[in-house]
Amino acid sequence: MKQPIGVIDSGVGGLTVASELIRQLPKESIIYLGDTKRCPYGPRPKEEVIKYTWEMVRFLLTKDIKMLVIACNTATAFVLEQLKEELPFPIVGVIQPGARAAITNSRTGDIGVIGTEGTINSRAYVDALKYINSQITVRDLACPAFVPLVEQGIVKGNEAYQVVRETLRPMKEYREMDTIILGCTHYPMIKDLIQEVIGSTVTVISSGEETAREVSTILGYQKKLYQGQEEPQNHFYTTGDVEVFQAIASRWFDQRVDAVSKIDLHSVRSV
Repeated sequence: MKQPIGVIDSGVGGLTVASELIRQLPKESIIYLGDTKRCPYGPRPKEEVIKYTWEMVRFLLTKDIKMLVIACNTATAFVLEQLKEELPFPIVGVIQPGARAAITNSRTGDIGVIGTEGTINSRAYVDALKYINSQITVRDLACPAFVPLVEQGIVKGNEAYQVVRETLRPMKEYREMDTIILGCTHYPMIKDLIQEVIGSTVTVISSGEETAREVSTILGYQKKLYQGQEEPQNHFYTTGDVEVFQAIASRWFDQRVDAVSKIDLHSVRSV
């Protein structure tokens, strides 16, 4: 099916998932929407996150998508089940794939999770990990300073390192922890700093690769993978500054990303 895959996120973090989708499914077209104007979602009330997520979904419904990927952990925690009940196509979040990858990797059964306040307070990762293996020990920590860093494009250098080091100080106390989940799709953009601070003995899990693999499996099973010869058409939308989004996207994809448009979600009508 030539229909595109829709990807939504609170900002630029979901580009880490989109890039994996493009890498693993090179024939598929991607439509990405990042709500950078209202990012971050982590500190916002649950009702507000639900409202904003539905506004993004309504926009993607006008693009005739065949599948939706919620690349925002906070939105996944708060809205995934509701969206699954009300929409007619497959929907994948980033929490379950990340949890499965962490359990597969961990030898000690002692797993850390870092994320936004909303994701951590929801206990979505704790529940997902415990559902798979009730004996798992979970150490979670909210890292509210990380998303603003990434949204500003401060992903390396001394300033970023100092923020990461101070934020992750509590995690350094857990000597048995051998795996840590990046419970926010912004965090892979500072993955090298996180790895440096947390230490080489801890495996850092990004859910993007596992999420893309799940998307591929679902589309294959439902016979919805595109089998034609047309080149994919990837387009990116932001509610905020196009130039800032374009700069971050181009740096992440390691090539210039021109297909970026600004969208006012308040102008989108229900379909």
